[in-house]
Amino acid sequence: MLPVYKMKPTLFFRLGLLLAVCAVGPLTLRAQDLNTVKARMEERQPAVDALKDRHVAGENNRGYLELRGAAVGPDQQVVSDENSDRRAVYAALAAQTGANADTVGRTRAQQIAIRSKRGVWLQSPNGEWRQK
Repeated sequence: MLPVYKMKPTLFFRLGLLLAVCAVGPLTLRAQDLNTVKARMEERQPAVDALKDRHVAGENNRGYLELRGAAVGPDQQVVSDENSDRRAVYAALAAQTGANADTVGRTRAQQIAIRSKRGVWLQSPNGEWRQK
C-alpha cells in the first residue's frame, strides 16, 4: 500500500491564498489600467463631441469613432487615441464576460447610437451611414 499524505489545514490555506493572489493580482492591475483609460476618455470627451458636432467624425457599427469629413492632424489624433482606448476597454470587457471584443464593440455601438444627440453620424448594423 502507498502511504497517504495528509495536508495540514494551514498549508492548504496558504496554497489557496497564494493561488487567489496570483489570480486576482492581474485583475487589480487591469482595473487600475482601466481607470487610467477611463480618465483619458473622460478628458477627451469634449474633443470627441466637437468632432461629431462638426460632422468630421461619426460612430461606426463596431463601436469606434470614424472620420467622415476633412480632418486635420489633431482631429486624426483624437480619433486614433479614442479608438485605442475603446479597444482596450472592449478587450477587458470581453475577458470579463467571455465574449469577444468585436461583440462587445458592436453592442456598445448600439448603446452609443441610442444615447447620441441629433445630427450625429451613425453607421447602422448593415453599414449604411445616417444622421440621427
